[in-house]
Amino acid sequence: MSPRDVVITGMGIVSSLGEGVDAHWQALTATAPAPVLDRERFAPYTIHPLPEIDWSQQIPRRGDQRQMETWQRLGTYAAGLALDDAGMKDDEALCASMDLVVAAGGGERDEAVDQAILDASLTRNDHDVLLNEKLTTELRPTLFLAQLSNLLAGNISIVHKVTGSSRTFMGEEGAGVSTIETAAARIRAGQSSHVLVGGAFQTEHSDMLLAYELAGFLHRDDWKPVWERADSEGGGVVTGSGAAFLVLEAREHAEKRGRKAYATVGPIVSRRSRRNSEPLADGIDAMLAQLPLPEGPLLTLSGASGAHQATQAEEEALAKRGTLVARGFSSLTGHMKEAQFPFAMALAALSVWHGKAYPAFDADREQAFEGAPQAVLATAIGYHCFEGMGLVTKA
Repeated sequence: MSPRDVVITGMGIVSSLGEGVDAHWQALTATAPAPVLDRERFAPYTIHPLPEIDWSQQIPRRGDQRQMETWQRLGTYAAGLALDDAGMKDDEALCASMDLVVAAGGGERDEAVDQAILDASLTRNDHDVLLNEKLTTELRPTLFLAQLSNLLAGNISIVHKVTGSSRTFMGEEGAGVSTIETAAARIRAGQSSHVLVGGAFQTEHSDMLLAYELAGFLHRDDWKPVWERADSEGGGVVTGSGAAFLVLEAREHAEKRGRKAYATVGPIVSRRSRRNSEPLADGIDAMLAQLPLPEGPLLTLSGASGAHQATQAEEEALAKRGTLVARGFSSLTGHMKEAQFPFAMALAALSVWHGKAYPAFDADREQAFEGAPQAVLATAIGYHCFEGMGLVTKA
């Protein structure tokens, strides 16, 4: 045990299952956990939608709410939940000295303007002139600002007064892994004492789904758990709106302010394998070999997206170990892109904190887990690229 051990002292999570750690614990430990689905709005694609949220609970000023897109409000809201949960929200000194590490994608496009440009292009041949006209008459300057990925961190700083150093990572699941990896490394090196870290993803927007579908990743048949989509039409991914932010602290820092920790963040490993030239399952197995996995059954909170190749490779690698008992939480929340790994870490910490394993989210493909978990593995194997995993242990 070291004063610089990294502990989780606050968590703010939002998904289709609800908001906050208690709501998720209740939903995920129910006798038969069930997903919340929307099959109609974006048919033939199914999504996991956001619940009703009173944004004013964490973003009190209407002006702040108005100038944010939904994904920014979602991330700012979850960050506020995490600060509340850590007992830091009203401590100006702690927030002012807190570092911020965010995983973010690009902003939401103005679909009405996009459609107007496409419609006009059907009747005109001077497309270069057309685009210049639309740029000068249709697009408002604030739209460009709202699409900047680092504006999520900016809004968190403005609303919650988190004004230490700030970093933003882009790159789907890889961004989420890098946020946790970087924040933990800074604390272990003594460069940070407490860090707010996480990401958000809003899928209820056509351009977000378009990015997946252009590469053939979206699942088209009726909903199935992540492990059972290989034989279905489409690419296997069912997306969900959600966010996850964690407050990470040095153990000494948390103890000095009398704060109990949910769990300790152990080693984090990541890589970007050449999926077209080497077996992904072998790469995942090599990552597992780098972690000090405990003997016996180990609960594994898998961020598997359902993407056929990546999910099959992860299932193969986990099964090869023989002791890893998987829970594919995307079956219940949907795939949350940049927020996927922070969400996996949060669910792993909750299991350790309560000393109880989650029931099978897919009774046909997931094994039972007996006993109280002292350690939990969290994974995020990217639907397209980048792999990461980390160990969460009892504090």
